[in-house]
Amino acid sequence: MLAVFLIALFGLVIIGVPIAFSLVGTGFFMMLTQAINRPSAWSVFALAQKFVNGTDSVPLLAIPFFMIAGEIMTRGGISRRIVDFAYSVLGRFKGGLGYVGILASMIFAGVSGSAVADTTAVGSMMLPIMEGAGYDKPKSTGIICAAGCIGPIIPPSTQMIFYGVCAEVSVSALFLGGIVPGILIGMGLMIAWFFHVRKRNYPVGPKTSLSGILKATKEAFLAICLPVFIILCITTGVATATETAALAVLYALIVSGLVYREFKIKEWPHLMINAMKSTAVMMFVVGSAQVAAYMVTTCAIPQLLAKAILSMTHSPITFMILVNVLLILVGCVMDSGPAIMILTPILLPIAKSFGLDPIYFGVVMVANLCIGLATPPVGNVLYCGVSLSKVKLSDLIKASLPFIGVMYLVLLLITMFPELILFVPKMMG
Repeated sequence: MLAVFLIALFGLVIIGVPIAFSLVGTGFFMMLTQAINRPSAWSVFALAQKFVNGTDSVPLLAIPFFMIAGEIMTRGGISRRIVDFAYSVLGRFKGGLGYVGILASMIFAGVSGSAVADTTAVGSMMLPIMEGAGYDKPKSTGIICAAGCIGPIIPPSTQMIFYGVCAEVSVSALFLGGIVPGILIGMGLMIAWFFHVRKRNYPVGPKTSLSGILKATKEAFLAICLPVFIILCITTGVATATETAALAVLYALIVSGLVYREFKIKEWPHLMINAMKSTAVMMFVVGSAQVAAYMVTTCAIPQLLAKAILSMTHSPITFMILVNVLLILVGCVMDSGPAIMILTPILLPIAKSFGLDPIYFGVVMVANLCIGLATPPVGNVLYCGVSLSKVKLSDLIKASLPFIGVMYLVLLLITMFPELILFVPKMMG
């Protein structure tokens, strides 16, 4: 049945069938194969029920709310203020615009939770400035794209919500578990950028006075407070992840509309239509993934794989390395959301058999697949970078490789030391 699953899924994807329809088709083919030997297994109504049940989840409501909050903050001048704040702090150093881009992406990650939104918002402002200052265009685009991958790792994160729903674990704990890995990836990218700029004649920005830093901090303070607000709501138990997402929308409306007064109410209908379209696509994929996951579970594929892997190794670390290699390959050809929905029902039971914490496993999985957003051939942030800077995709891929390598080194670090992920969730209870 594993062969049927792989052949059906990747066969449909290769011939150009949309991922949601490929997942439903895979479930259908698996049921058809079962029904050949066991006619009682045939039940199209069961597939339809699983599709509906897959989308009937309260935590999934957080996705459109966080999307709307991020969109409001972006339209309300938040990204510009975040960039100005980052520049006031780091612009004075050689190659400072690269550090500014990384820091701005880390802060904006706590606003959008999306790699593409992060790359677009920060890149649209930073790349023209970096080009005008004489920075290497492919390298500049590469560092912005790599930093954009932090978006789904630092909370809030759509991908972690997907995993939380599939794994039936706390989304709040997943959010907390992503804080340290996100910071480590940002620090790793800054170190990589430091070694890049030291041999190049990049300009040094003007030193910002203390009053200038304080002014920029004051302007961006409310924007920076949004991720802090989200984390505090979750950790203190004031609200669930879904309720926090709704509160984030209210916060964004107040800050962008009433404080900064850059978000206009006439933009609301267009914003809501875009959010509804994006949410509808996501929910269709979620429901389709649940159909495939149901058939995977029914056919006992996780148990068969667990038995096979346990016969080869009893080491949790070896298992996690094998999982990371698999996820790296999957991340090259599949978007992170569908990959999480497909692979979680298969891999998580095996991880549990090794005694691994589901929170740790989920954060590693999400981090790996989010780095995959910057790897060809299906690297969404790379195509976003190409559209922003107009560089050749081949040049961008070559320029991004050192930064992608650093991110995978951080991935190896959090894989080998689970406490880097679990420390904050355990501390917050």
